[in-house]
Amino acid sequence: MPALIANRITIEYDTFGSQANAPLLLVMGLGAQMIAWDEAFCQQIADRGFFVIRHDNRDCGLSSKIEDGPEPNMMAALSGDTSSASYALADMASDSAALLEALGFASAHIVGASMGGMIVQQMAINHPARVRSMTSIMSTTGDRAVGQSKPEAIAVLMAPPPTTRAEAIERGVAASKIIGSTGFPFDEEHRRRIVARSFDRAFYPIGTARQMLAVVAGGDRTEGLRSLAIPVAVIHGEVDPLVTISGGEATAAAIAGATFVPVPGMGHDMPIGAWPVIIGSIAENAARAVAAAK
Repeated sequence: MPALIANRITIEYDTFGSQANAPLLLVMGLGAQMIAWDEAFCQQIADRGFFVIRHDNRDCGLSSKIEDGPEPNMMAALSGDTSSASYALADMASDSAALLEALGFASAHIVGASMGGMIVQQMAINHPARVRSMTSIMSTTGDRAVGQSKPEAIAVLMAPPPTTRAEAIERGVAASKIIGSTGFPFDEEHRRRIVARSFDRAFYPIGTARQMLAVVAGGDRTEGLRSLAIPVAVIHGEVDPLVTISGGEATAAAIAGATFVPVPGMGHDMPIGAWPVIIGSIAENAARAVAAAK
């Protein structure tokens, strides 16, 4: 996979489809590497006529690690003191915008999942000229009154990181059973392969802690979202216990003309059975941008 320098950091990325097609940027969530965007999922989007770009966020995968900041203090951050944050979501949004520029694209359709949804929201707010359309999946606005996690999901999020490969695999599978989709089949062996591949590629739990602080430091984006004048689709699982559906509802409500797509049976993941709805919604939202530009 190639890498380049953008926004003063190294960003690892990968592409699918013809570069002659409209660019579409995928941004993944908390602690998740770009390989969490399944290759078949990416190819199916590319087959819809897009040049798909996925990348590792800073502090994750093979992109730059931000090691010169303070020790993350999550308890202080949740109490309002975010001074231990090494960066904010706005910096991660600038990374994605700079990646597009470095690849030679003035703008793109942008799609984010979970924290990635927060990043693309911030990107649309801060870098509107870079964004043709936006799709936010299983995400929220930053308003703490919406999208609240259920207790069992909070326990997954706040658990100490694993210390061995075997533990990482078992914990990853167990977490998926708690926060994942209840209305779709769970492919445990596929999940084991993804967690193992991620561990082998880059195991860096402190980066996840810094990203979590960036989310808290990002604050409430609701007013910024009200300023958006692009086609927006908001996709959310109806049984998501980690970012509950009120987060998606609030995101759509904040953006004039946004399309809200609730997915029955979907939790905080993107099961294969939900791909037709997710990919179809992404493509339809991008088509609205194309139509609006004519």
